[in-house]
Amino acid sequence: MANNKKYFFGDTEVSKEEKVKKVNEVFDSVARRYDIMNDILSLGAHRLWKEILVNSISNIISSRKEFCYLDLACGTGDIGYKLLDKKLKNINVLMMDINEKMLEQATKRKEYREHKKNIDFIVSDAENIPLASNSIDCIAIAFGIRNVASIENALLEINRVLKCGGKFLCLEFSNVEVPLLKKFYSFYSKNIIPEIGSYVVKDRRSYQYLVESIERFPKQDELTDLFTKSGFINSKYTNLSGGIACIHSGWKM
Repeated sequence: MANNKKYFFGDTEVSKEEKVKKVNEVFDSVARRYDIMNDILSLGAHRLWKEILVNSISNIISSRKEFCYLDLACGTGDIGYKLLDKKLKNINVLMMDINEKMLEQATKRKEYREHKKNIDFIVSDAENIPLASNSIDCIAIAFGIRNVASIENALLEINRVLKCGGKFLCLEFSNVEVPLLKKFYSFYSKNIIPEIGSYVVKDRRSYQYLVESIERFPKQDELTDLFTKSGFINSKYTNLSGGIACIHSGWKM
C-alpha cells in the first residue's frame, strides 16, 4: 500500500526529512531571543498558561516515591525549572529537545545553577525517545508537538515510554472558540506576529512558519481523538484564553 502521508512546513509540503531540517533551522535562528519573543508575542500570557501546566504536573507527584518527569521539546527549560522551583521531593527532570542551541540556552538560565543536579539533558526528537518503555511517570510538551513531523508517531512513542498509570500533558496553541477574539487573533497572527519577528529577531520567515503551523494544527476534538487512538484513556482538554492555547491530557493504563 502506498504511503500517502503528507508533511508540511507551515503551508509548504515537504518530505519528512526536510521538515525536521527546516524546523531545526527555525530554532537555530530564534534560540537566543526565544524567551523574550514569547513574552512579547503573548503579552506575557504564556507564563500563566505554563504555570497552569506545571500545577497540573505537580498535583500528581507523590512525596513517597521517586518521580521521573520528561519535558519534551523543552526549549530553554522553563517548564522543568518551574516544576523544580516548587521544591518537590524525589523528582528527577529529563529535558529533551532536538535543537542543541535551545538546550544551550537552558543551561544559561539562572535556574540551572540551582537545579542542575536534578536535570539530565537529551538531544532527540519526540518520535525517537531514547528511553526504556514504561520508565517515565509523567511527560509534558509545551508548544512543541506542532513541530514534529508526525504527531501520531510522537504520541505512540510517548505512550510507549510512560509507565502504566503515567500521565501525558500537552500545552499547545489551538482553535480560538470565541468569535470576536477569533477575528482579532487571526488579524494579529497574520499581520503582526511576522512583523515583530522581523524587527526583534531579524527573521520574519520563522514567525510566518509559527502562524502557519498553528493554523494547520488539529483542532481540540481532533487532537483528543488522536490521543485516544494512540492508547491514552480519559483524554480531555481545557481551553485557555478562549482557545488561543489549550492543555490536552491523557493517562496510560
